[in-house]
This record gives sequence, structure tokens and C-alpha cells, in this order.
Amino acid sequence: MNSCKKAILSFLAVILFFSLSPLASVKAEAASIGESVVAFGKTFMGVEYVFGGTTPKGFDCSGFVQYIYKHVADISLPRTTGEQYNVGTAVAKSDLQVGDLVFYANTYKKGISHVGVYAGNNQVLNATSSKGIALVPLDGDPYWSPKYAGAKRVIEEQAPEWFTDIEKTDLAYNAIKSLTEQGVINGFTIDTFAPDEKITRGQAAAIINRVLGLKPEKMSYFTDVPKTNRFAVDIAAVHEAGIMNGYGDKTFGLEEEMTRNEMASLIQRAFNLKVSETAAANVVYTDIKAGHWAYEGIVSMASIDKTGFFKGDRFYGTHNATREAFTVAIYNAMNTK
Repeated sequence: MNSCKKAILSFLAVILFFSLSPLASVKAEAASIGESVVAFGKTFMGVEYVFGGTTPKGFDCSGFVQYIYKHVADISLPRTTGEQYNVGTAVAKSDLQVGDLVFYANTYKKGISHVGVYAGNNQVLNATSSKGIALVPLDGDPYWSPKYAGAKRVIEEQAPEWFTDIEKTDLAYNAIKSLTEQGVINGFTIDTFAPDEKITRGQAAAIINRVLGLKPEKMSYFTDVPKTNRFAVDIAAVHEAGIMNGYGDKTFGLEEEMTRNEMASLIQRAFNLKVSETAAANVVYTDIKAGHWAYEGIVSMASIDKTGFFKGDRFYGTHNATREAFTVAIYNAMNTK
């Protein structure tokens, strides 16, 4: 075989390796290091649990975490769960990001005894003794959730100067910039805000309470909000304050989305916004009339708007509230004198 053919075959072999390598595709497709770690980790779903295991032939929990972090991010974590718990920066449950380490206590021994990786959407990727590498719920799992013991961030990613999906010319720009800098609302990923994603009732309670800073006297009110839920404190606090109520069946509707009508009424109540007759007279929405249950909230959204986001002749109250609309509404309420 001549040297030219050898060179071509070698080049093709390299291309084939990177096209088939899970790690190569993960790095190319994921939006952040944390997402890359999780995506690579998911390629081992179903690999059996082996106590002391540190390779794809079989993993234990800390061996699995150590393996995927080293291979994707070149981060060398200690070998044991207890040692891993002593590295990184502590992260509140409500501020978890994809790729954060999630720790559990009192599993097979007392104290910190298990670790996984937060995978987003209330899921933790870890090495379980029953199913091997698997996703388990962060909240709502009868075995894992009560054993949650904290989280650590070992990835210090350089955030972009601004979200890739928000232009500086957008009407919501100042509101999003202000509230993300204050930690009232977080980005959807490290470089996106996801302005059109819907707001759930649980998220709304948490965002409002990050501004109000209310402390509940009691934690458990609703059957669908366990004390271990990351929004449990906020939900209990806003409920006690009379800002958000649950339903007749003793549920809160944690994951339910809300309409713009509900958003307007909620924020007016949370910030005790008053609507003057003059302000009401200046509102020209054609899709809402006096006497509607959310009328005062809607009028307040328009009258305190400093961004121009709520201008126009329609409020679209029956549409779902988005992260963008909710952020603007909170920003306006925070800056109302």
C-alpha cells in the first residue's frame, strides 16, 4: 500500500472514531460542560452497579461520577462519596444546575453515603444498586427524596456576556438583566434564558418569595408538595401570606402552568399594587372589561409597566404566562413607588 493510500485511510479512521465516539458527539451537541457530563453519563444507562466499580464494566456511585467528570471535563474528583462531598461550592436545592453533584445520606450507612449528578427536569443520574445507571426523581421518590443531603458545584463555567436568545433591543432586556443579576430568576441554561418557556405555579412561588423573603411557620400544607421539594419553603411562605392558595383537594398544583390573567392577579396581590381611577381609565385593552375577576391585576400590569412590554390594545390574558412576561411583571412591581 502506497503512502498516499495510508494517509487517506488514517484520516478516514480518525473521522470515523470521532463520528462514533459518544464523548465526541456529546461535546459537540451539549450547551454547557454540565450538560456534556450528563449526556455522556446517559450513554451508560443500564450498566450494572458494582461496589468499588470505576469503569463501564460496572460502577458504584462515586466511581461513576468520578469517571464521567474526568472523561468529559478533565476534572479529577476524589474517589469516595465522603471526599467528593468536601469539594466544590455548596448549592441550594432551588438553584441546582445540570451537572451539579447531588448527595444523599443514610443509604447503606450513616452520614453522606451516595452521590449522583443533577440531570435537570427534577432528575438525578446515578448508579443505583437495583437498576444500575439510571435516572431517579430529585423530588417525589419515596426512597431517594427523603435522603437528600445537599449539592455541590464543581464546574465553574465562564458565563457568556449575555443570553444568546435575548437581544439588547428586546423590551424585556432590562427586566431580565436586573432580575438575573439579583438572583431572582436564573437562566434556563448557562447561555440561554428561554423567554417563551412557561412558568409553573411552583416556580412562580419561588420567584416571588426570592423578592419578598418570607419565612413560613410550618412546612407542609399540600399533598403534592413534600417537605423535600426545592420550592416547599417558598410555597408554604406565600400560602401563609395569603398570596397563593391551593385547591379544594389539598393540592397546590406544583407543575401547573398559569395564564397571564392568573399572573397579573397573583403579582398584584403579592406586591399589594393599587390601581387608581386615572390609571384604569388609561388602559385600552379591548379583551378585558371591568368586572372581570383579574381586571385590577391586569390594569396594574399596564399602569406600572416601565418597559413597554405590556403596551398594546390586547392583554391576551388567557394565554400562558412565559418566563419573559413573568420577569417583566415582577421587575415592574419591584420598581413601583
